[in-house]
Amino acid sequence: MMQSETIFGQAAAPLSLAVLVLPQASILEVASTLDPLRSANRHLGRAAFDWKIVSPDGRPVPLTCGLELPSAGGLDAAEGAEVLCVIAGFRQSEVATRPLIAGLRRMAPRFRAVAGVDAGAWVMARAGLLDGHRATVHWEDLEDFTTAFPGIEVVPDRYVISGRRITAGGAAPALDLMLHLIRARHGAALALQVAGSFITTARDGTLPQISGGGPGAGREPRVAAAIARMEARIEAPEPTAATARAVGLTARRLEALFKAELGMGPGAYGRDLRLQAARRLVTDTAHPLQAIALRTGFASQAAFSRAFRQRFGISASALRRPR
Repeated sequence: MMQSETIFGQAAAPLSLAVLVLPQASILEVASTLDPLRSANRHLGRAAFDWKIVSPDGRPVPLTCGLELPSAGGLDAAEGAEVLCVIAGFRQSEVATRPLIAGLRRMAPRFRAVAGVDAGAWVMARAGLLDGHRATVHWEDLEDFTTAFPGIEVVPDRYVISGRRITAGGAAPALDLMLHLIRARHGAALALQVAGSFITTARDGTLPQISGGGPGAGREPRVAAAIARMEARIEAPEPTAATARAVGLTARRLEALFKAELGMGPGAYGRDLRLQAARRLVTDTAHPLQAIALRTGFASQAAFSRAFRQRFGISASALRRPR
């Protein structure tokens, strides 16, 4: 029978995890999930956490970096673990097949908790495991995820714990989540030791996934604040003068700071930010190009097409076309 108590409670007994890794997941997300637990075991001198990798078909999992991750078996091999963690990245709609979704739905009640990293939230949601819960997903997918699953309270947090359902927005939030798990079960001192091993600090789950973290933003807080405004206004970009006023600067001073920190002015940076967002939508979604143009702040599809080709050396339609 499944235990009912939370996994985020002080405990001496080992915690067992089955990590379901889907094809085209990121090796960084796998490492961010497992290496903090490995480090915790090392610092404790005992196995406080144990885990096994499973895959949809029991075969090695091809990752985005070109490596294959060995697997202990298919989803049924997760039987007996206390926690199931689903790690997914690109093409989740293809690799998370109907039989896999059905298997997740069938097996979920057997675990004390089910977690999803990055697109793992999509997989959980498709299995109905997040209905009525709070959840997060990678920041690039927040809008589409919210539209696709109106029964889920979607938030832009780094990670979310909602009862027995846990979601993390990506690799760095997964590391934050694991540090929180280690702290909850074994104390703050161990969590600090593990964080120190990776030369990082734990961030609270309620913090936003992105906050103006572009190059140079850490040195100049007003540049970081301006970038954060741009990131929040991809669909409806504001004039540079308005951004400057919002961060307490003149447009001329903001221009100078951007060029000193980033090598380009705020207008050019904001435009590139929107085009990078457009490129992700072109390659990773099936949205019509006209809709992508509007969602990335272009007044017309023609203007979008010109800017896209100029930036990437290929038209948006050609980039989307299968090769």
